[in-house]
Amino acid sequence: MDVIVLGLMLLSLTIWLGLLCFWGQFWRTDQQLEIGETQLQSLPVVCAVVPARNEAELIPTSLRSLLLQDYPGSFNVFLVDDRSTDRTANFAEGVAHAVGKPQQLHIITGESLPPGWSGKLWAVEQGIKSASKFAPDYFLLTDADIEHDPGNLRRLVAKAVQEDLDLVSVMVRLRCESFWEKLLIPAFVFFFQKLYPFRWVNNPNNPTAAAAGGSILIAREALERIGGIQVIRQALIDDCALAQAVKRSGGVGSREWGVGDKGTSPISSQGRIWLGLSSLTRSLRPYDSLATIWDMVARTAYTQLNYSPLLLLGTLVGMLLIYLVPPVCLILGAVWGNWAMSGDKTHYVYALTGLLGWLLMALAYYPTIRFYKCSPWLAFSLPAIAFLYTLMTLDSALRHWQGRGGAWKGRVYPSSDNL
Repeated sequence: MDVIVLGLMLLSLTIWLGLLCFWGQFWRTDQQLEIGETQLQSLPVVCAVVPARNEAELIPTSLRSLLLQDYPGSFNVFLVDDRSTDRTANFAEGVAHAVGKPQQLHIITGESLPPGWSGKLWAVEQGIKSASKFAPDYFLLTDADIEHDPGNLRRLVAKAVQEDLDLVSVMVRLRCESFWEKLLIPAFVFFFQKLYPFRWVNNPNNPTAAAAGGSILIAREALERIGGIQVIRQALIDDCALAQAVKRSGGVGSREWGVGDKGTSPISSQGRIWLGLSSLTRSLRPYDSLATIWDMVARTAYTQLNYSPLLLLGTLVGMLLIYLVPPVCLILGAVWGNWAMSGDKTHYVYALTGLLGWLLMALAYYPTIRFYKCSPWLAFSLPAIAFLYTLMTLDSALRHWQGRGGAWKGRVYPSSDNL
């Protein structure tokens, strides 16, 4: 028994050393859109597409932030009212008139959802089709609950043009105000970065691809090259599916615009993407209870595992091994020390190994905690947080098996509506 416990402790410690040293430095928060130059070398035409379904509460703030972007080039916003019942379109129209930019907003009345499409992607498809009449060089795909910093679009375009990127995406700053948000939201970002290390995503020679759906700038030529939004029309995790399609599409050459040129299509492109954090653009969506965060994670966690029972089992075992073994061994060693016979030093090995593993865990989590301006002591709560996320993942599988998976905005998507 002692050999098994010791083996688990050493394995957990080895995994953490490997994650910190060799897993794309996922724990760092240095991949940020606001870091670096934002001078515009050209002014490509941009059209934003905003799918909105019953977002009357948030649309006044989010749409206002879009219409007041400081981008000096041609920019239009296409809001697709996805059959809302709360007068979302009326509120949007009022916002456009209030800021004096009614001509910049185009409201599209969403059509009925056809078979084989997710609601959001069908809305995006309609928005892109309508926006295409402006011959945009880029589409900004964003959600109706995102409040954009005034310089967000300018930075996205500058990043894309300067580094010859087909897709630029930022994980916006999620709301972190309530107790449950402070406890669980930074960990959500941490786990996402561990699953998709941003440095690997941003390396064109690494196959890892991901994006964050709240704010995605994609070149029209790249979207056309992959076959349009319809190629991912069934994806529930649509942002990562889009990034994967773009990165895998490849290409040669580089994109060239003359400074000030508008409406000029790229000469050619590469399957190059970039993903980072934003400290200024933020999500307005509240997750002020355990239930709301639980539902957010459980909605797609099993989808992320491709509905595989084997991957689910591996994930559950892996989460317990990586996050729970260190604190359990520390406690076990401390308790055992009170009962140990003189000369038996095994409990010291348990306690010290567990403590070292826990410290490495906290060290990895601390940059994310600092980014979200939470108490540093929360870095040591990761084992408990990971246990909750493990239960959410298990619940996601149970919901799928019961036919309740993928529910969002009054719609439930079965597994066949996945990638």
